[in-house]
Amino acid sequence: IAVMGRSEVGKTTLLMLLGCLERIDSGSYWYNDIEVSDLKKKDFDKFRKEHISFIFQNFELIPEYSVYENVEIPLLARNVVKRKEKINSALKRVGIWDYRKKKPHKISGGEQQRCAIARAIVADTDIILADEPTGNLDSKTSQDVLELIQSTSRKFEQSVVMITHNEHIADLAERIVRIED
Repeated sequence: IAVMGRSEVGKTTLLMLLGCLERIDSGSYWYNDIEVSDLKKKDFDKFRKEHISFIFQNFELIPEYSVYENVEIPLLARNVVKRKEKINSALKRVGIWDYRKKKPHKISGGEQQRCAIARAIVADTDIILADEPTGNLDSKTSQDVLELIQSTSRKFEQSVVMITHNEHIADLAERIVRIED
C-alpha cells in the first residue's frame, strides 16, 4: 500500500500509530482480531515486536553498531536464539553481506538503506512500515531498493505500507491511499 498526500497531512503520524510508536487519542485500531488500541503498555510493545518492522527514511541505524549488529536488533528484542544464519541470509539477500563488519558511516546511503531493509525483513513480521524509503537515494539505488522491498515482501508474505511523494513509486503498489486535510 502506498500512502500519499501533501506535507503535514499526517502520513508519518499514521505510520507511527500503525507501528505502535504512538497511541491513538480516540477511536479504535484493530489488527485481525486484536484491538490494538486497548492493549496495555506491555502487550502494546509485544504486539509491535511481533507484528511490525520499520524502514525509516533516515535509516535509524545505531552508529556504534556494525551492519550485522544493526540487523540483529529485532531478533535480540524477541530473544531469538539462532540468529546468525537468519542475519547472514538477510544480509546476502539485500546484497550487503560483505559490509557486515562495517559501521553505518563507512557505507553509502544505499547500503545503509539496504541495512534498514535487512533489519525489517529479518524480524519476520507480518507488516513492514516504510517512511519514504527511497527519499535519500539516487534514482538507480531507489529502483533497486523498491524492487528489493517488493520481492522480499512477496517472498515472505509481508504487507508493506509505504509513505511516498513519488507517483512513479506509488504506481508500483497494489493500492494507493491518499490522505487530505
